[in-house]
Amino acid sequence: MNMQLIQLLALAGIAVYLVLKLRGVLGTREGHEGNRTDMSKPGGGRPKFEVIEGGPDEDIMDHADEDSDAARALLGMKVAEPSFSVTEFLQGSKGAYEMILMAFENGDLASVKSFLSDDVYDAFSSVVETRKEKGLTIEVEFIGVRETGLMGATFDPADNRGEVDVRFVCELISVVKDSNGEIVEGHETEVKRQRDVWTFGRVMGSSDPNWQLVATGE
Repeated sequence: MNMQLIQLLALAGIAVYLVLKLRGVLGTREGHEGNRTDMSKPGGGRPKFEVIEGGPDEDIMDHADEDSDAARALLGMKVAEPSFSVTEFLQGSKGAYEMILMAFENGDLASVKSFLSDDVYDAFSSVVETRKEKGLTIEVEFIGVRETGLMGATFDPADNRGEVDVRFVCELISVVKDSNGEIVEGHETEVKRQRDVWTFGRVMGSSDPNWQLVATGE
């Protein structure tokens, strides 16, 4: 047996070994593979609410329970608008809360009208007008938002409209004065804590990035 034949046999043996090794690692696919587990479905081993390949969306999990309606709604918003961030939204909502609250207290709703739904604007305007009729004025010092938290969320895939309920706890000093400048409510040095739950709404994926205040509560 010459040297060339020996080399060919050696190479063939190495090739057979590699094939067998790969079959052992990768397995084989012959004909119908049977029922495959759908890893995208619950119970298939992949976390729910996965937006980015490789793991659950912590941006949602940080603010809502995985099996909650709110989490499913937030996921729908992200699908409609991938750049949407729950964390960034909540951070921005604090500034919107202070801006709108102070405009309301100061009777300057025109400056925030674009951030209010028609219903909320009408309700706020009614209160402001009633104050004027009674000759009341309000002096407010906003100290800051102490707590912010997501309370709920809804999403309608029919029109891509999302709504988020946010709880705010703020501290402020507020006094109400009559037409003679006499204090009829509050104290000039008393810090009071105020709690609100506001609902913000927006069509996800639209060119308008602004959210509107669509409902208020406690």
